[in-house]
Amino acid sequence: MATEDLARSTPPSASTADAGNATGAAAGRRQLLVLGGGAVLAFSLLVIALSGLASLTGASGASKPGIDATAKAITLALREEPPQLNSIKATDQVSGMILGHVMEGLLRYGADNRLHPGIAERWEVSETSATFWLRENARWSDGTPITAQDFVFSWQQAVSPETASEYAFILYAVKNGEAISRGDVPVSELGVRAANDRTLIVEFEKPIAYFEKLVAFVTYRPVKEAFFRQTNGRYGADADMLLYSGPFVIDRWVHGAHVRLKKNPYYWNANEIRLDVIDFPYLTSDVNATLNLFKDGSIAYTTLQAENLQDALEQRFELNRFMDGSVFYIEFNHREGTPTRSYHLRRALQLVNDPDELVYKVLKAPGYLPGESLFPVWLQGAERLLRQEYPAPTPTVDVAEARRQLELAKAELGVDEIPPLVLLSGDNPISNKQSEYYQDLFRRTLGIEVRIDKQIFKQRLAKMTAGEFDMVLAGWGPDFDDPLTFGDLFASWNLNNRGRYDNPDLDKWVRVAQGSLDQVIRAEAFGNIQRILYEDAVLLYNYERGLVYVTDPRLKGIVRRAAGHDPDFTYAYIDAAED
Repeated sequence: MATEDLARSTPPSASTADAGNATGAAAGRRQLLVLGGGAVLAFSLLVIALSGLASLTGASGASKPGIDATAKAITLALREEPPQLNSIKATDQVSGMILGHVMEGLLRYGADNRLHPGIAERWEVSETSATFWLRENARWSDGTPITAQDFVFSWQQAVSPETASEYAFILYAVKNGEAISRGDVPVSELGVRAANDRTLIVEFEKPIAYFEKLVAFVTYRPVKEAFFRQTNGRYGADADMLLYSGPFVIDRWVHGAHVRLKKNPYYWNANEIRLDVIDFPYLTSDVNATLNLFKDGSIAYTTLQAENLQDALEQRFELNRFMDGSVFYIEFNHREGTPTRSYHLRRALQLVNDPDELVYKVLKAPGYLPGESLFPVWLQGAERLLRQEYPAPTPTVDVAEARRQLELAKAELGVDEIPPLVLLSGDNPISNKQSEYYQDLFRRTLGIEVRIDKQIFKQRLAKMTAGEFDMVLAGWGPDFDDPLTFGDLFASWNLNNRGRYDNPDLDKWVRVAQGSLDQVIRAEAFGNIQRILYEDAVLLYNYERGLVYVTDPRLKGIVRRAAGHDPDFTYAYIDAAED
């Protein structure tokens, strides 16, 4: 999902982090990912630039304990208010993190980061279809049964052209999903039906190797039609405009100030949920402020950045390290009439891009790796890691060739000078450093002026969707544990392709990866997608994000992951023995 830079996920086999412990199996697999560099989030914590004491004390205006063992409550800070809690439309990680705690689908990720039964107690998948049998005790938060029809309605809404969900594409695996999204076929023809209240049958558009992973994603969550209609277009806008299927419900939502989750007594697995309250009374992107809150015991967990890492070390806090699975890059606008539609201009900018310098000399953020590919290093290929089977191109900085390409770009665009380029940026410390670095780099090496358009995360997403940029600082985290979650991002039909890049050759390889069950063929397709993105200078790679975080030693059972919502406090608990 779309990410914002701050500190965040690992594949399902990866890591469960008890407080004070390192991240587990995936951490071991990634020993090469040492503390180092760069920045940004696809469902995780995001950013809003709130200032002053009011933003730190939240709606209540009073300090809260980070751990309350008696109330089985933990207090945390949220970097931004969730922009969209309608699961049909949600595209960002902070919304996904909240939705992951309050909404459950057919399958879920467990504490071991593997797929487990969710609302579906069992399922069968063939080459052409899947059948899911729902639990008899699956209930909405109002006590009414969750039925197969609730999934049919939700999925139909997601692919409906009237909804215009940016995640409609993730349902293209279902028969007629893409045709419906284009407006060629009515939504009633989507290949999903309720055989009865507890049996959901899905027909595939073509054989698919990863459907079980898809149904754990947020867009596949159920929505009760009668409740949805009652909200009169405001579904997900407030706490009382949602009906919950997950382990928690939103008990309080004061916009811009406070989000409070409370255990859902109707959740089918409520007996296994050990926290009663997850409270977010602090909304701030100020990492020094959140560390201060952690030091005085007001919150039980926080991430660290370069500017406060030394402070944490001096406090002798035990640090946890984690690669969150996301990649960050500069995305170009490829629409007609934009300067960056010029290949030669993009190539010139590519030839002066130096991710090593950005990560190690500018950002200096703990855990970051210089960006080399849209596919992060942890993704599996056919037999080995994908990037081992298909190494990323390794361009070298060449200012002389960049200036030659710049002259070709001027001729292509019919201008004597490249007009100032608008760089759309987030409003947080990492994005500020990053945008200012590129502003200086492009001026110094190519004489190109860059105007920084700094926006809060929600507004940046809106301007990205509207195409109001020449370049944009962007990031993507995995929606499911398969390279396709990155590989189809720049397909022409994907609305998360905000610059509207359109290349039939790339689309062809995406279709191969979507439709083949042969992992060798699929890995070759991803290798070709990686090659095309580089050769056509579709984007400028910045970094793969890692993070360092600290937790109250009494807080156990936090789960960190790349695919699925992160961090996950669903299975967390308070160990009073640590007092």
